[in-house]
Amino acid sequence: MGSPAQWHASPRRGAAPHADATTGEVRIPLSLFCIDEHKGDVDLVLSRVEGEILLEELRAGLTAAVANSTVPLRPAPEVVR
Repeated sequence: MGSPAQWHASPRRGAAPHADATTGEVRIPLSLFCIDEHKGDVDLVLSRVEGEILLEELRAGLTAAVANSTVPLRPAPEVVR
């Protein structure tokens, strides 16, 4: 099964996050992997507040990473909606 350190989640290909307009809940489709072997799919479900916090943390982390990187940026992958 692999140690927890070998597991990771990635955005599910071809699937876009979606939100519930009534509750503000956000669902982010993920694929689970152990090393590079696909093990299944799951949705990360966040409240609107949790989604906003995660977005701000990602924005800050990416801004810092880009500022300190010597690797050229590549275009964002196309998301099928």
